[in-house]
Amino acid sequence: MTTTIWSLLLVGALVALTYKRSSLKVAAGVMAAFTVAALLFGAATAVTVISLIFAIGLGVLSLDGFRTNTVTKPIFNFYKKILPQMSETERTALEAGTVWWDGELFSGKPNWQMLLNHPNPTIPQREQDFLDNQVKTLCSMVDEWEISQNGDLAKEIWEYIKKERFFSMIIPESYGGLGFSAQTQSAVLQALTVSGATFSTVGVPNSLGPGELLLKYGTKEQKDHYLPRLADGREIPCFGLTGPRAGSDATSLPDVGVVCKGTWEGKEVLGLKLNFEKRYITLAPVATVVGLAFRMFDPEGLLGDKKDVGITVALLPRHLEGMDIGNRHKPIGSPFMNGPIFGKDVFIPLDFIIGGAEMAGQGWRMLVECLSVGRCITLPSSGAGGGKYSIAATGAYARIRRQFNVPIAKLEGVQERIARIAGNTYTAGAAARVTAIAIDEGHKPSVPSAILKYNLTEIARQVAVDTMDVHGGKAIIRGPKNYVESGYSSVPVAITVEGANILTRSMITFGQGAIRCHPFVLPEMETAKADDLKGFDKALFGHFGFIFSNMSRAMVLNLTNAAFTGVPVSGPTKQYYKQLNKYAASFAICVDIAMSTLGGELKFRELISARLADMVSKMYLASMVLKHWADQGSNKEDLPLVQYSIEKLFYEFEEAHDGFLKNLPARPAAWLLRALTMPFGRRAEAPSDKLTAKVVDLVSYHTDTRERLIQGIYREETYGTSYDNGMRNPLAVYDSLLDRAEKAEGIYKKIGEALKAGKYDEATLSIEGRITDGIEMGVLTADEGEFMLAYEKDVLEMVHVDHFPLEHFGKVAENHDKGKKASKKKSDEATA
Repeated sequence: MTTTIWSLLLVGALVALTYKRSSLKVAAGVMAAFTVAALLFGAATAVTVISLIFAIGLGVLSLDGFRTNTVTKPIFNFYKKILPQMSETERTALEAGTVWWDGELFSGKPNWQMLLNHPNPTIPQREQDFLDNQVKTLCSMVDEWEISQNGDLAKEIWEYIKKERFFSMIIPESYGGLGFSAQTQSAVLQALTVSGATFSTVGVPNSLGPGELLLKYGTKEQKDHYLPRLADGREIPCFGLTGPRAGSDATSLPDVGVVCKGTWEGKEVLGLKLNFEKRYITLAPVATVVGLAFRMFDPEGLLGDKKDVGITVALLPRHLEGMDIGNRHKPIGSPFMNGPIFGKDVFIPLDFIIGGAEMAGQGWRMLVECLSVGRCITLPSSGAGGGKYSIAATGAYARIRRQFNVPIAKLEGVQERIARIAGNTYTAGAAARVTAIAIDEGHKPSVPSAILKYNLTEIARQVAVDTMDVHGGKAIIRGPKNYVESGYSSVPVAITVEGANILTRSMITFGQGAIRCHPFVLPEMETAKADDLKGFDKALFGHFGFIFSNMSRAMVLNLTNAAFTGVPVSGPTKQYYKQLNKYAASFAICVDIAMSTLGGELKFRELISARLADMVSKMYLASMVLKHWADQGSNKEDLPLVQYSIEKLFYEFEEAHDGFLKNLPARPAAWLLRALTMPFGRRAEAPSDKLTAKVVDLVSYHTDTRERLIQGIYREETYGTSYDNGMRNPLAVYDSLLDRAEKAEGIYKKIGEALKAGKYDEATLSIEGRITDGIEMGVLTADEGEFMLAYEKDVLEMVHVDHFPLEHFGKVAENHDKGKKASKKKSDEATA
């Protein structure tokens, strides 16, 4: 054999060993065997020597005791010196929640069988009955236009929400609540996106708030008193966290509670004097009980030696002296109840602390643990439900709205927007459903909660913009007929709350994931802190092997475009699993190189962190799409939608990947990474025009794919009271129109051919006139004419926009009335 061949064999053996993540002992044995073979078959001396060095080196390193004392110990001592101190708040945030599929993506070698084996339960019958009855009834009662004009839900809606216990989806039945699964909670909230105000009113008490905090941390007395009252609506909760100087940085709370003695119900008790200012608090204007987060101090040592006790959470009844509550903010979009809360020298007993005095100072842990679950359900449901509503309306509108003698769904510029709405909706629905099931299975996925919060609310923003673009003028005129405006104007609310999206993307998603999900970083930190040399040695050399493995995997998978990687599926989606293997390996080595070259500075390089967050987010969402498609029965009809969603996510992954490599400060490391992970540049392509057209056809006709995509939204015939007999639900009208659209298109074609043949009077321009004349001329049958007149009546109803008397606008009308009178006077004078 030539030197070149032996050199290639040696490199191949090393790559294979690292690719397969072989142990040190196995690697040493393979290298020893290679050395013997090289000697027997006359390999070049250099190759033999190099293989011998590897064999000896790996063999020595496989001796645990020797390795620990000679190699690891100096590194261990140095590491302890440079290890940055982790604050208690940072540690609490890292320890909140559990690692789930996000950990597999950080591993660089995802276990697809684990995801495919993840349960796919149906919604329990009791919960499905609630969706089919109470949820539909509530949707039928809301009228977003009426709510916007009145500034509140109607009284009967409030009463129905309380009566049917919508506030208690997370409260167990034993306390009088509904005790729903996370999957059902998400389904309820998705249906309620028909009204932003109703969604917020129901969603917030079932997310981060007094109910969840009481369930997890409350004393028995607190649970027994409050939970039944919260369940049946006797108490309306709100939660005060955000203030003027503590928004996304919740740990910087300036609100203070000082331990002191005071009078409560005629007795002197030990308690807290509170001073606080909160804002943006949903349900605050009507709340009867306030969950309050504040910083607790004990300057006189009445509870112990600790002066700064820490962030604490307490429950405050509305009637407390010194608490000012009841004013409202006026959010953009749907006017849900939201307002400020002020407190001046408000005294409460210590047993108002959730969990009692022993939970004083534990508020930050309580908040982040609850938030990791709540963020996976409420806000993602708004993105998924809003997308379903939008594509149901927009796809149908584009089919029945004609311009240039064709449905606008046939115009490629319009198709681009519709397909994007459909793909984003499919992605959002998949991620919301599969992650909710993970919560039902006992996971508390903190990193996926950040992924979903950011990505699904951003999806909602893009969906709203695209929906507005397709509807054009119809979407910008306010009134009962405008079913687009409320969702469009409300989108920034979801993007802002529970941590602004800028923060979530640039600091939280990867900031938590890099340590929490990495298989070795946290063990290294914990063993160093515990002065555990053996534990550190195991983590350190595991980390070294992990790095070399991901380097090999990234190189091989990218050079071969993942052609030979194994995945446990076959069929049309197999290629996507393979590509995700490639992306996961590339992401994992990018993470380690970024952390090793930037160190603690990475925390402050927010755009680097944001791009890494984008990379893991796109992989997570693509995984959810694949799992969702499999869960729904792997319907071949849906494949264009799956393909569009995946190709869009892959394109966005590579965009973030390329941006990361271009901006990594350590340029030699960036060049190495590009050679390993993007040797041929960006390979993913955005969805093609042909695929875009296929997706549009699937969602703008009455297809099974459309039905699966929009499942769960409210589509009954009427709702609200904007018109004398209730307003027709636009989605119900669109369903009816789509049922007739194919027949109508055949008749449009007949009329068009007659026009080309010159059979029509040139003055007959309206479609109604052409239908009537067409019957007389024999172009259409009487049945076809009757069908088309009814069809066009419904089309016109959906195309029309609202208009109001000038007096509707109050003082504006008065001003113009004065102008009319002045103009008339001048006209009369001129005539005289």
